[in-house]
Amino acid sequence: MAKQAGAFLTIGELASELGIAQHILRYWETRFPQLRPLQRAGNRRYYRPDDVVLVRRIHHLLNIEGFTVRGAQAALAGKGEAVATPPAAAAPVSATGASHAPEVVLARLQQIRDRLSAALHA
Repeated sequence: MAKQAGAFLTIGELASELGIAQHILRYWETRFPQLRPLQRAGNRRYYRPDDVVLVRRIHHLLNIEGFTVRGAQAALAGKGEAVATPPAAAAPVSATGASHAPEVVLARLQQIRDRLSAALHA
């Protein structure tokens, strides 16, 4: 049975949705000060809807876009050259965070090509 939209998620539920280990989410909490899920008795974490959006954004930056942790921190702070559009705003996203819209995939591939070209000619 799926939870209602806007319901808090446990660390296990969110990790499962993204296909990552729970310790990764705990690590991200140490690196991204914006990420502060509620912690109740026994340090059980509950991710609010805004936390879930942020975690999906971090996941997208690190695992889809290929940012380093430092680059993702800068992107979330609005610094740097490549602040990508959050996947939820760009196109439908699968449970793994990958967009399936052809125009999004093509645009992403063109960005990669342009970056590689710039790096080769630098």
